[in-house]
Amino acid sequence: MTLIDRLPAEPADPDALFEAFEGWVSERGITLYPAQEEALIEAVSGSNVILATPTGSGKSLVAAGAQFAALGRDEVSFYTAPIKALVSEKFFDLIEMFGSENVGMMTGDASVNADAPIICCTAEVLANIALRDGADADIGLVVMDEFHFYSEPERGWAWQIPLLELPQAQFVLMSATLGEVARFEKDLKRRTGRPTAVVTSAERPVPLKYEYRVTPLHETIEDLLSDQKAPVYLVHFTQAAAIDRAQSLMSINVCSKEEKAQIAELIGNFRFTTKFGRNLSRFVRHGIGVHHAGMLPKYRRLVERLAQAGLLKVICGTDTLGVGVNVPIRTVVFTALSKYDGHRVRRLRAREFHQIAGRAGRAGFDVVGYVVAQAPEHVVENEKALAKAGDDPKKRRKVQRKKPPEGFVGWDEETFTKLQTAEPEPLKSRFQVSHAMLLSVIARPGNAFQAMRKLLTDNHEERPQQRRHISQAIAIYRSLLAGGVVEQLEVPDEQGRWARITVDLQEDFALNQPLSTFALATFELLDPSSPTYALDVLSVIESTLDDPRQILAAQLNKARGEAVAEMKAEGMEYEERMEALQDVDYPKPLEEELEAAYEIYRRGHPWVGDHPLRPKSVVRDMYERAMTFTEYIGYYELARGEGLVLRYLSGAYKALQQTVPESIKNDDLIDLIEWLGELVRQVDSSLLNEWEQLANPTDETLAEDLEERVTKVTANTRAFRVLVRNALFRRVELAALERYGELGELDPELGAGGWADAMGAYFEEHDELLTGPDARGPKLLQIEEVPEDALWRVRQVFDDPAGDRDWGISAEVDLAGSDEAGEAVIRVTAVDRLGG
Repeated sequence: MTLIDRLPAEPADPDALFEAFEGWVSERGITLYPAQEEALIEAVSGSNVILATPTGSGKSLVAAGAQFAALGRDEVSFYTAPIKALVSEKFFDLIEMFGSENVGMMTGDASVNADAPIICCTAEVLANIALRDGADADIGLVVMDEFHFYSEPERGWAWQIPLLELPQAQFVLMSATLGEVARFEKDLKRRTGRPTAVVTSAERPVPLKYEYRVTPLHETIEDLLSDQKAPVYLVHFTQAAAIDRAQSLMSINVCSKEEKAQIAELIGNFRFTTKFGRNLSRFVRHGIGVHHAGMLPKYRRLVERLAQAGLLKVICGTDTLGVGVNVPIRTVVFTALSKYDGHRVRRLRAREFHQIAGRAGRAGFDVVGYVVAQAPEHVVENEKALAKAGDDPKKRRKVQRKKPPEGFVGWDEETFTKLQTAEPEPLKSRFQVSHAMLLSVIARPGNAFQAMRKLLTDNHEERPQQRRHISQAIAIYRSLLAGGVVEQLEVPDEQGRWARITVDLQEDFALNQPLSTFALATFELLDPSSPTYALDVLSVIESTLDDPRQILAAQLNKARGEAVAEMKAEGMEYEERMEALQDVDYPKPLEEELEAAYEIYRRGHPWVGDHPLRPKSVVRDMYERAMTFTEYIGYYELARGEGLVLRYLSGAYKALQQTVPESIKNDDLIDLIEWLGELVRQVDSSLLNEWEQLANPTDETLAEDLEERVTKVTANTRAFRVLVRNALFRRVELAALERYGELGELDPELGAGGWADAMGAYFEEHDELLTGPDARGPKLLQIEEVPEDALWRVRQVFDDPAGDRDWGISAEVDLAGSDEAGEAVIRVTAVDRLGG
């Protein structure tokens, strides 16, 4: 039975709702903690609830009870989480509880069953609905999970806006690290007119024990393992440090032979398809996991599955553990109590410490959790040297104490002790004003001037900041008037508006990709007959996506490295080289054209100024270089950022699917989109599969269909043709550059010598080998399918300057091998003149 089946037939009173929900909980063998029971009683009674209880104390169950009560009152409820992955995870959890027809999801780039009575969404989506509809929004309950994100500098505004603009709603604010909340209690009571209950509990279901260690880390780990305190999560503050630590721990015997056999059995036929994946395979088979945001989702999930099965004794990861990782952890070890935050190195704040430490000891797994902090490395080494000297004063005086590294921000046992008892810092307001905010308020019925005045003067900011926001809002409003986007009315219209918007805003304005309308307008400027049309459409899309900084930094480093090598070869002096390097940048196709189009578009649509254009080339770069995912990762040395690259590629694929109209897609563009989708799916199907499952949550056969699609790369014939074409064109490009060593690695049977001899004969007849748009087109690839041999025979024709097109590459494509490898497996049989 789902929770829906427990709803009373008639609108029920709070007692009936509580009893129905508690009965459902009891049937699952769960006994409510006192704080849970108190919070649930308040929630079903219609009060606002601020729930500040430790990690693992069942806040999600309180949220479900509040949503159950909202359904009983025939109200729509919204559940918000800080990241899309958590939103989709909660979406599936709530479907299990309430049934798929009663749960929807909105994340900005995906919308499923948006008219459902329970909606899971990101905080930004809810904030924009609150601005658009205000008190008229059909929202009876708002559950805001991880409410400490209210203090996030860039995103915190989205946690504040619903509190300001939805006075009709009941609020449940939840976090393990809220800090002082008296001002929120008072503010919510004033705005909503509802009683507001603060439910706190310092008592953890699983108590924590703390220990400060001055032993070398490998000794600490060995002690924890021998004391049965695994699984151990080693917290690092960079991805590189986490991976290096995993490698260094390979010398410790973490698991027994039996446990290693169990790990191998659970891994089964899992595909470790990348360089990092092959390293991870070694780690996990030894009982050591790695977990950080830069990993491919399939690798993170494998680590989580192995940990949940109790097979990983040590996990080396970053502090992203603090946001919703569902793995049983008995011990958290801080390798440091200071971190670089993007601006400076500083000690951990109390909230950061408690978010991470709180993951130790999980209810249902442990009776005690352990939190260990390592002393700084130089302190550990000094202690070790002093211990070696013994009690002899002379020997101890002679010990050369190691000094901390330059710029080191240190910590000691006192730092650790203070963090244990420190209250989380007060949450700080991050209110922001934008074009979208003004347009949303102007578009809704009523007097927008009064609504904006209230929003700007009755928020959570201090008065000096409020004055700054007021000045900014006035400037934005004047720009909207000057651009003719808004006009002021002398008398109010029938809905009480004193200003109106003169242009048509896109459906669900500000809820989806903000620059999608700019992209649609810019497509009209492109020439469909251009040989680069498909790639130009892609470049428009890429310019509207957020910058993947790690990838762009790698592109810039590569470009500058190549530029320096060329300048040295030309004999340029150092000072000249350094000056010339300032002009070298990562690739930005159509930059001038896109910037010009953006400026024109912005004059008529000033709100796009909130979202700067970002010309770049990641998907296009990969496609033009005819590289596989693994080759691209290797070329730019992005092994630690595989997950970031995949998320970008997946986002670009979804943007192409959702934004590009069918009417402007030609064969080349369809090929490109199919190639990109299949590339993402073969690297890690979880992102796209989840997207499709979200859109079809009740399709029971979809999971099998998706599994079939990902295991057979040849199943999508159109996409596979592009993979074959790219693999062969990669060889054309290398041949044009005379990189015979790399070609020999691709085709060991032919070898570097065979390629050099063949291309030497070609260059005797032709001055160069062309690699422009025509050279990679489908017309120059001839395919003969040979189903009885499970192969394709292919011929990639060279584009020569004379247009003879009499030379090319002959090859065989192994279809079964391609399915096994997840990419085109090609054996070059000849590089010669046609008929030669």
